[in-house]
Amino acid sequence: MNTSTIFSTPRDLLRYAVTRFNAAKLFFGHGSAEALDEAAYLILHTLKLPLDKLEPFLDARLLPDEVLQVLAVIERRATERVPAAYITNEAWLGTYPFYVDERVLVPRSFIAELVPQSFSPWVEDAFAVENILELCTGSGCLAIMMADAFPNAVVDAVDISTDALAVAELNIREYKLEGRVNPIVSDLYENVPFKKYNMIITNPPYVNSSSMASLPQEYLREPQIALDGGADGMDLVRKIVAGAAERLTPDGILMVEIGNERDYAEAAFGHLGLTWVTTSAGDDMVFLLTAEQLQHA
Repeated sequence: MNTSTIFSTPRDLLRYAVTRFNAAKLFFGHGSAEALDEAAYLILHTLKLPLDKLEPFLDARLLPDEVLQVLAVIERRATERVPAAYITNEAWLGTYPFYVDERVLVPRSFIAELVPQSFSPWVEDAFAVENILELCTGSGCLAIMMADAFPNAVVDAVDISTDALAVAELNIREYKLEGRVNPIVSDLYENVPFKKYNMIITNPPYVNSSSMASLPQEYLREPQIALDGGADGMDLVRKIVAGAAERLTPDGILMVEIGNERDYAEAAFGHLGLTWVTTSAGDDMVFLLTAEQLQHA
């Protein structure tokens, strides 16, 4: 079969990819909302075209080799069910692109939505923040965004996985933040410098056991250690909450992302008076505790 005669333009490939992805019943939870968005992204990235300009190139004639490259990407996504970010080695969080591969979760975080406003109103003066701790940093994406939003802060970016931190170091170098974002191999607080932090933020493993058992194949491609939160999803969160008070400044805050596990979080920590922070997904994904509240943990 001569694919160069069947497929000659991005429009042809886009139509084919959407059909292929829908027929394969792919899951889209890593940046794209549907087959069309993901197909457009993969085609534009493979052809090295601007990711926000599909329309001008839809009917451009492609070289046979270009067609084959795109078809190979479409086929890998459909048959292996690999998240698109692992195919392109790129993921976006807000307006920030990051390098990713199978050593880290594909970046996704509702905390990232709060960064451009420097966590207002819970942080009054972004320039007064000197020390930030991010636990379970993965690819380092949130730590890098925090360093950008809080220009006088040093961010300690912690993960138990040396593989994940190797990816984080790539991103730290790309953003020229060596010395301001410090990757630390640590099981939560274990190897963290003992100093007071203005903020502790974390998007830890929080998927409960029953949900882990029914994850889509795309999520099974990710490091499971970065997803599995134990029976109720709160195993690591309990340790994070328990150790936060002694690490925070008197006016410091802890912010924790827990996905769809609000009921379990309330059962575990509701007595502390959780503040649920509003994000694009509502008031169920991120909770906040002050240093004062944590004294009672």
